[in-house]
Amino acid sequence: MENLCKLNAISGNEHKVANFILNELKKIEGITSTEKDPLGNIIVFKKGKKSPDKKMLLSAHMDEVGFIVNYICENGNIKASPVGGIDPASVVGKRLFAPSCKKLVVPIITPIHHVSAEERKNVPEIESLEFFTGFSSREDAQNSFRVGDSLCFENEQFIFGNDCFKSKAIDDRAGCATLLEILKKELEYDTYFAFCVQEEVGLRGASAVAQRVQPDIVIVVEATTAGDLPNTIGADKCCEVGGGAVVSFMDNSTIYNRRLYNICMDYAKKKNIKVQTKTKIAGGNDAGAYQNRGGGSAVLAISVPCRYIHSPSCVIDLQDFESVVELTSGLISHIQIQNQTKK
Repeated sequence: MENLCKLNAISGNEHKVANFILNELKKIEGITSTEKDPLGNIIVFKKGKKSPDKKMLLSAHMDEVGFIVNYICENGNIKASPVGGIDPASVVGKRLFAPSCKKLVVPIITPIHHVSAEERKNVPEIESLEFFTGFSSREDAQNSFRVGDSLCFENEQFIFGNDCFKSKAIDDRAGCATLLEILKKELEYDTYFAFCVQEEVGLRGASAVAQRVQPDIVIVVEATTAGDLPNTIGADKCCEVGGGAVVSFMDNSTIYNRRLYNICMDYAKKKNIKVQTKTKIAGGNDAGAYQNRGGGSAVLAISVPCRYIHSPSCVIDLQDFESVVELTSGLISHIQIQNQTKK
């Protein structure tokens, strides 16, 4: 996960993460097939000891939120539009990295000494910001920057406190890392795996995978918003860092399969895996595409609780990550066994 998070890959420009994953897949024994579709999704099939009646797919997305350059100003600054959902407050005062030219840019803001008390209440919109490049003319800036270039949060990773990990792009490199860990294991049942593109801009990669694979059951592995902040109470906390794997029953794009939800929660209790429920109907993920594309799929989402998500300072508890790996891995067999028992 650490290596995956270091890579820069905003939506529509996921090739660095895709290449890393493809290289990792070459090291794993027993993979039956690996395919990269025209959109950029990676679809993997690994045979297990048995072929189930229901086709199962595990899915994570490769892209991260960021920005795309849309204009180069006469004064050498650049303007950029957000790619994915980004709180403007998480941009002010932060440095952004342009992978194409390996240069940093800084958003230009009015110094606090020149801002009125009323103006301090308002965070500037991203579209209104200019980003300082260090150049003083459009001609000089154009030697390094082009319209369409990606801008990513500058990354600094570290482990702190009681096994907390800070990085950009944990959403959803944590899911990609989980799938890679599970692929290393000997599987009881045939299983498909998908590393998808363009989740942050409308679940586009997963829509294509759903049509191509047409799975009966999908487990989406994600990072999800932890709102466990000071003065936040009740359902608004959503979930808590350190509270274990997060299992959702509904969000803004999906009503999750209730039977799979119950199977998952019962299994976690039986195996003593730390688990929690997402208590706020918010956000969404690729499950929304799988649920209503192809022939329609029964969907389940298992997530790592992540504080300050979609920012350069995403924070997770590594024990939560381990719970997600353990729970997701065990459910591959357990769900298939439950299906056989039901039949």
